[in-house]
Formats: sequence, C-alpha cells, structure tokens
Amino acid sequence: MFRFILAVVLFVLSAPLHAATGRPILVFGDSLSAAYGIAPDQGWVHLLGARLAAQGDARPVVNASISGETTAGGLARLPGLLAEHRPALVMVELGANDGLRGLPIAEIRINLTRILQAIHAADARPMLLGIELPLNYGARYRDGLRTMYRDLAAEFNAPLVPFLLDGVALDPELMQPDGLHPRAAGQPKILDNVWPVLEPELARLVREKAKA
Repeated sequence: MFRFILAVVLFVLSAPLHAATGRPILVFGDSLSAAYGIAPDQGWVHLLGARLAAQGDARPVVNASISGETTAGGLARLPGLLAEHRPALVMVELGANDGLRGLPIAEIRINLTRILQAIHAADARPMLLGIELPLNYGARYRDGLRTMYRDLAAEFNAPLVPFLLDGVALDPELMQPDGLHPRAAGQPKILDNVWPVLEPELARLVREKAKA
C-alpha cells in the first residue's frame, strides 16, 4: 500500500514539471551543430538551451547531431530518435557533407524530403537550417543547393534559416583553420542567425500547448 501511495505522489509531483517543459526540440545535424573542434558547452545548440532557460522556458533541447552525418545517414537514424524523444520541433541541419562530396542535388533532395515526411508523420514540426558551400564548388551547384532548401521549405511549410553560417563563414577570426567549422567565438552569431526564425515557432508551441 505504501508503495502505491508513493507512486501516486511521485506521479502527481512530476506531472506539472512535464507539463511545464513540454515536448523537446530536437536538433538533427552534422558537425556544424555538433560543436566540432570546441567544447560541447560552447556550441550554438548548448547556447540555445541556455537562452531558453534564461527566458524561463524549460523545454529540453536534444542535440542529435553527429560530425560527418549525411542526409542518408540521418534518414536511417531519424525514426529511432523520433520514437525516443517525441519532439515537438525538429531542426534539420543536413546536406553540407553531401554537398562537399559533390553528390547529386536530386539525391540530397530525396533524402531530405523523406526526413521531412517522417517528421510530419511523427506529429512534429520541421525547421530547415540551410548551408552554403565554398565558392570553388561553382555557382550552378551552389545555387542548386540553395534553391533546394528554399523549395523544400515551401513544400513542407517549414521555417527556413537560409544560411546557418551567415556572417561567420567568411570571417577568419570566427572560423577554425580548416575553413569549414566555426570557432567558439562564432557560435553566438550562429544562434543569432537561428533565433529570429525559431522564436515564432516557440511562440506557436506555447499557443498550441495552451489549447491542448
């Protein structure tokens, strides 16, 4: 009997906490979101969680980003992550490694389409974080990748950050020696690129939770 009462008390105490936090945000990307080459707590995803906490939003931010991840690898990993975390919002930051390998844009688009479809099927909302490739990849390929993100965002009604590293990628002071990954000093700027697109989505999640 005591164990039963204790279980009920623990459930009652935990229910308000769960209600307050809500379903998490899942960041699903590659090394640009995995804090490559820097301490994890310096990365923009960690900074996002800290900003939310400072504003009184206890919603968890789950960073499922892996360095070297491709759209094909992400597509394979996604179902398990959706089942485990049941996110309300999935921020998809994939395509950079596909592009660096020169994979056909049609192939990248197919994988991202399936990723976005899976997110919708899991009753979550997708958000796209676009990337740009170095100039030596040529205008045609770079423009095609840029157009792909824009078209997918329109097709799936997904908020889009056009270029995650805007204002960072061309600043040597903010980039690591490889020229591909931001230093810790560039991470707050990355968060500032994401925030104006993310903030309305956070407000929408609050409104939807209030209606539930």
